[in-house]
Amino acid sequence: MGTSRMFRIFVVLGSAFMILLIIIYWDDVGASHLYLHTPVSPGPKIPHPPPHHHHQPQTSRTPSFLLDIDAFVNQFLEPGTGEPTDPAPADTSNQSEKAEERYVPRREWKIHLTPVAAELRERQEQRRRLLQEMCANDSVAFPGKNRSFDDIPNRELDHLIVDDRHGVIYCYVPKVACSNWKRIMIVLSESLLRDGVPQRDPLAIPRDLVHNSSMHFTFNKFWKRYGKFARHLMKVKLKKYTKFIFVRDPFVRLISAYRNKFELRNEDFYRRFAQVMLRRYANQPTPPASVDEAFGGGIHPSFSNFIQYLLDPQTEKEMPFNEHWRQVYRLCHPCQIQYDFVGHLETAEDDAEHLLRQLRVDNVVEFPTSHRNLTASTWESDWFSTLSAEARRELYKLYEPDFRLFGYDRPDSILNE
Repeated sequence: MGTSRMFRIFVVLGSAFMILLIIIYWDDVGASHLYLHTPVSPGPKIPHPPPHHHHQPQTSRTPSFLLDIDAFVNQFLEPGTGEPTDPAPADTSNQSEKAEERYVPRREWKIHLTPVAAELRERQEQRRRLLQEMCANDSVAFPGKNRSFDDIPNRELDHLIVDDRHGVIYCYVPKVACSNWKRIMIVLSESLLRDGVPQRDPLAIPRDLVHNSSMHFTFNKFWKRYGKFARHLMKVKLKKYTKFIFVRDPFVRLISAYRNKFELRNEDFYRRFAQVMLRRYANQPTPPASVDEAFGGGIHPSFSNFIQYLLDPQTEKEMPFNEHWRQVYRLCHPCQIQYDFVGHLETAEDDAEHLLRQLRVDNVVEFPTSHRNLTASTWESDWFSTLSAEARRELYKLYEPDFRLFGYDRPDSILNE
């Protein structure tokens, strides 16, 4: 009788001790905030084997912690048979209902019966190959070119938008149709609801929401969500997801940035940048206090003042370039991230159609084309005629990596005038 009571006491104490250990363990794990979004495409559910009552011997080799995490993440990211549109696998056990239960393909993925035009496929192959060659070419040098992805500070990853529902990563470049591509990402990720229903019309998304950072899940937010697993999960998603970027002739992009931010009334850009340009380069020691007052007096920085600001070493000593004129290689890190699709604004219509088809979401969303007040490349000579030859050459040197990485010709007609 005494032995039986002692046994029960030990069982109770042992159970209490195990519960305490479990509570402590989950408190520790919970602090890391490890959770994942909806998978790209659901893989087959693997039933858990029934518990064995006999003791399982431990193996002598224990996999590394990161390999365990990688395997765990792969359960969420790997499609069941490699393609999200594959049919359900054959049921060898004659249990069709269970097979259907194990594999549920995404209904919105589109199956195409005709291949993408060879010309478009070759265009993408050439652009990707050029990026790889330029990144390996010592003649193309720029700060940060040879660093690893781990060396990129978290704050510099804020332009990489992630859509976990479809397995897409988009690096947005301001003044390269990024407003409409952000709209596409909002539609795909279903991050905007109207009366409980995801917004499906990109053009119905207000501009203030398009550029609201809370609407987009970017790499720089991974630390807050995933804690110490953030960098590893970034690498996993970079490996598994389709990554795309859209670029533009660097000089035309600068003209577009100037027109949009300094020829139109923009209080924020006037106070942060225009007043500085007016004081330093336009002989305006006390520029007007507001953009309305400045425009009322016909005062705003000239394009030449803007270029002087970019070429002035003092500018980046005070703060990094604003994203609207920061070089693409600094925004999107093309030598650290292997992009699967490189679009050009000059071929935007064909590239957008090709990309959405490649993502198999062209039945879900269409890219909204817009030709409103576009900056044309044929305007370059007129705009740059106000600059000295030396300033043009210095400006090219500043943006030369973007020209060469993305296949834009050296603008000799402008540089040699």
